[in-house]
Parts: sequence; C-alpha cells; structure tokens
Amino acid sequence: MPRTKKVGPAGKFGTRYGKKIRDRFIDIHKVYKKDYLCPDCSKPGIKRIDSGIWVCNKCGLKFAGKAYKPK
Repeated sequence: MPRTKKVGPAGKFGTRYGKKIRDRFIDIHKVYKKDYLCPDCSKPGIKRIDSGIWVCNKCGLKFAGKAYKPK
C-alpha cells in the first residue's frame, strides 16, 4: 500500500480507525523504530523483537527494556 509523507506508517490503515488512533500509532512507531545504542557495545543497531524484548544486531545481546524503548 502506498504511504505518503503526511501519514507515514499509518497509511496502511487508510481512512479506518479515526485520526486520533492513527496519530497515536505514528508517535509510538517513531519511538520504537528509532536507532538506540546497545548498552554493552555502545553501537547503534538495537532491534525490538517483542514487547519489552530487545536484541543488538552487532554483539547479539538480548535484554529486557520498556515496551517501546530499551530503557
């Protein structure tokens, strides 16, 4: 599905679910897709596996954090 600059990742929802919910989704999506530094090797490359579970792509460290942020 096409996404525009205006709606970003919420473009996949189209006109469904209402503006407030789509805006909240955009805010959360920006937070957990942001590049964070690994607490062990201090390199960017942390990826969210599941809610509260994060893994470093460089050193392989797996750790628990918050739902949408590593710490």
